[in-house]
Amino acid sequence: MRQDGPLLGADDPRPVWVHGRTGLSPFVLVSDHAGRAVPARLGDLGVPAAEWDRHIAWDIGMAGMGRLLAERLETILVEQVYSRLVIDCNRAPGHPTSIVRISDGTLVPGNAELDAAAVTERVEGIFRPYHARITEELDARQAEGQPTVLVSLHSFTPEMDGIARRWHAGILHNHGPRFGLILKDLLDREPGLLVGDNEPYALTDTSDHTVPFHGEARGLPHVELEIRQDLVADAAGQREWADRLARLLPLAWARYTA
Repeated sequence: MRQDGPLLGADDPRPVWVHGRTGLSPFVLVSDHAGRAVPARLGDLGVPAAEWDRHIAWDIGMAGMGRLLAERLETILVEQVYSRLVIDCNRAPGHPTSIVRISDGTLVPGNAELDAAAVTERVEGIFRPYHARITEELDARQAEGQPTVLVSLHSFTPEMDGIARRWHAGILHNHGPRFGLILKDLLDREPGLLVGDNEPYALTDTSDHTVPFHGEARGLPHVELEIRQDLVADAAGQREWADRLARLLPLAWARYTA
């Protein structure tokens, strides 16, 4: 595995992809774990090929679902291109799981003995451009006086540590939970859905970065949404959830602003 030269070479993708466009919609969509690219210089990080299809590498289904949702809402989606195994863009730099050495039982040898310079390289090359693009978007909307709701898109595994996760989706919240709880109420009314309240994860000041930094700190209405991966693993499921959220998010906004 080569360790010389710049982290991102000429043939590596840029760390941020933007889909859709800024418009009149109040929603700004962000996807911290949409991609699973790895800089060519880092090879495969020593992780077997089959592991790259697992949730440890990315949030399964969020790239497809997020782009469809941006299209239906006529709004912008900011995606992180690189795998969470390179650096997790929903963790503050220095967090123990920012650059993992082991993930759900899988060793990541390429992360085992990183010095401070190597860590900084990933923060500056991948983490900061992604969050700078979100900041740019939110700053521009604020300057225009445009109402904004930050929607952070994630997916979760159907099972963890041998325990089935029965929720179809989860609404994560901490400070300023009102918009998220309105969306949860609307999802609860959907036939056949079981929706978690801070399940299967809870949003906290330290476990997440994107919503606390971009949503809570600005006082923006926001929601961190988790969808079970088996429900969005294929194109049909992604369409179903994009259609559902494109219908419910505007209803949540109308209730929030009423």
